[in-house]
Amino acid sequence: MCETPQSGPVDAAALPESVPDDEIPESIPAESRAIETSGATLHAVEAGPEDEKLLVLLHGFPEFWYGWHEAVVPLANAGYRVVVPDQRGYNLSAKPSAVRDYRIGELSRDVVDLIDAYDRETAAVAGHDWGAAVAWWLALHHEDRLSELVAVNVPHPTVFEEALRGSWDQRLKSWYMLAFQLPKLPEAVASAGNWRLATNALRDTSAPGTFTDEDLRRYRRAWNRDGAFEAMVNWYRAIVRDRPEPIKREVAVPTLVIWGAQDQFLARRLANESVDRCADGRLLAIEEASHWVVHEHPHRVAEAIADHADPLPPGARE
Repeated sequence: MCETPQSGPVDAAALPESVPDDEIPESIPAESRAIETSGATLHAVEAGPEDEKLLVLLHGFPEFWYGWHEAVVPLANAGYRVVVPDQRGYNLSAKPSAVRDYRIGELSRDVVDLIDAYDRETAAVAGHDWGAAVAWWLALHHEDRLSELVAVNVPHPTVFEEALRGSWDQRLKSWYMLAFQLPKLPEAVASAGNWRLATNALRDTSAPGTFTDEDLRRYRRAWNRDGAFEAMVNWYRAIVRDRPEPIKREVAVPTLVIWGAQDQFLARRLANESVDRCADGRLLAIEEASHWVVHEHPHRVAEAIADHADPLPPGARE
């Protein structure tokens, strides 16, 4: 394994910002940790048996570790050591100032370093939205570090690139990616009126009742952290400026694609096309779910992840 600045997780006091007393809901038996990677200090929430199979859950935009909060307990109970980081730029993790610090290679290296920090050769990795983009990149560039891949509502990178080049429908769905290239304006518009546009976007594109007032309180707090929303938008700026191409197209890691079929941002056909780029891939489409399927059906998603990367022998969970 590659060397990292720390041999394992370190105390949360090493984080750039202090951890609020209510950062982890009381219903979740988990702890905060600082993870030193080669590029940033990450805040992570960990739960489950320390010596069991490592499962890393990666959130997307505009969320943070909390996007997976309802899946943590069922996955820990299924026998995983569950680790859910705030990816770089988000919430309590470090927020490098340069756009280049958010290139997909840097983001995926953070996860490799995290796996090293837990002294594991491999981990199962599940990602939603931007977290899925990072997970796909990991599978294509660091396949020896992944035991299984779960990608939720973001397609294989070459599938998405081809869709943007060849489909006006997908270009229109992805209009916000170009809007985010403007300096300062996206941050100012999103934060206006106590983050009215950002919170309305979450509620308007999800099933009614998906995002509670408590959820949105936590998101506003994360977005309000100094430099956080600019760092979050820099992920989009970096991917447009860098335009990276993966070193290969076929994913060798056993892959499960989970897709909320009512996604307003991504065409459904991209899910099937992504599975076609996997040597060992399958699709779970949840017909009634939106892009925010992890929030809408957290236990169904957790069960699918647990079954895909099962650390227990057949029948043991029952």
